[in-house]
Amino acid sequence: MPAEGGPMPHTTSYTPQNWSRRRFLASAGTAPVAGLLATGCAPPEPAPAEVAEDIYARLGLRTFINAAGTYTALTASLLPEEVRSAMDAASRQYVALAELHAAAGGRIAELVGAEAALVSSGAAAALTQATAACVCGSDQDAIRQVPDTTGLKSQVVIQRSHRFGYDHAIRNVGIELVEVETRAELEDAVNDDTAMLFYLNAATNQGQISREEFAEVGQATGIPTLIDAAADVPPADNLRAFTRMGFSLVAFSGGKGLRGPQCSGLLLGRRDLIDAAYLNGSPHGNSIARIAKVGKEEIVGLMRAVELYVEKDHDAEWADWEARVQTIVDAVAGIPSVEAEQFVPELANVVPHAGITWDPERIPMMRSDVAQALRDGEPRIEPRPGPADAPRLDIGVWMMQPGDHEVVAARIAEILSAAAA
Repeated sequence: MPAEGGPMPHTTSYTPQNWSRRRFLASAGTAPVAGLLATGCAPPEPAPAEVAEDIYARLGLRTFINAAGTYTALTASLLPEEVRSAMDAASRQYVALAELHAAAGGRIAELVGAEAALVSSGAAAALTQATAACVCGSDQDAIRQVPDTTGLKSQVVIQRSHRFGYDHAIRNVGIELVEVETRAELEDAVNDDTAMLFYLNAATNQGQISREEFAEVGQATGIPTLIDAAADVPPADNLRAFTRMGFSLVAFSGGKGLRGPQCSGLLLGRRDLIDAAYLNGSPHGNSIARIAKVGKEEIVGLMRAVELYVEKDHDAEWADWEARVQTIVDAVAGIPSVEAEQFVPELANVVPHAGITWDPERIPMMRSDVAQALRDGEPRIEPRPGPADAPRLDIGVWMMQPGDHEVVAARIAEILSAAAA
């Protein structure tokens, strides 16, 4: 039996006469062989660790202080030691991925109060697998057929204002995105070809249909609903909030606020859809998301990251972030025309940030100038993205290492003070 909450591993019987390497490669995720799982061999001795700084220096790269946040292009977050250790341990022995997916998914589901959970290779992969689950279900012929959706439900309804740079992950399955603006249009758009209703949490304030209404329409019509909440942890309660709200599936990034592996994502929701999402992805051959492979190290790493996250003292962490912001605010307080304050974004990366503004007549610099000065200095500092031609600099403190905020505060004060002289 699979671990409760994890995807159901599909089993197939093989005999010595019909077993072959090709059959194994085609169905490794669905036919674990018990004799391969526990050899009784001790894991190999660890090799000497190579210092990360030496690796990047050898490649001619400069590392930096992350004063931006969990942006994928900036490698988002750093793994806690416990996650690194779990991934290292996972890398030293063999295991059947079907069994690991079921066990890890069950553990994560238990931790966050979901019916079922699946570790993917990222939030975008979770979107593709979720869409495929709604289009194909567990039908093997349909799984092999897409992105050709002939004879299958092939429409996904989305608010026009929720179109975004990652909806390609949904369109990969071969569906048509049907755009709507009002609840009435949403209800009218549902028909026999509707496979799924999609909601982008980061665009909540940009549409006319609320999350609750979207979930309600899905439940009333029997159409599965998917919400993309990739960057919406914290707050920690979001791990439970959207399934409680009635969404069928919820996608999170594993490598942002959860601080799991960069190439990991988390799909939570209905067991039947999680099972189908698993069948529509790696390690199953000839599936639409086979290219989005997630390995044993990422699966174990994200599971451990979720364990740490739900056990964390979030109030203490928030207080630490606020103290870091205050250090930056205090550092620039005496510079002519400079004003600084703490702000918290309403959606996505909902954590304390420092916002710094100045009079460009007094300090003839724009954000791009200050950002470049921060990059050119030592150590290199990467600030939060923003309009290049604005006299404003935003600083994210939550991905900094201990003491980084003091370095950042001093450097910003130095740059602005010099320009104001």
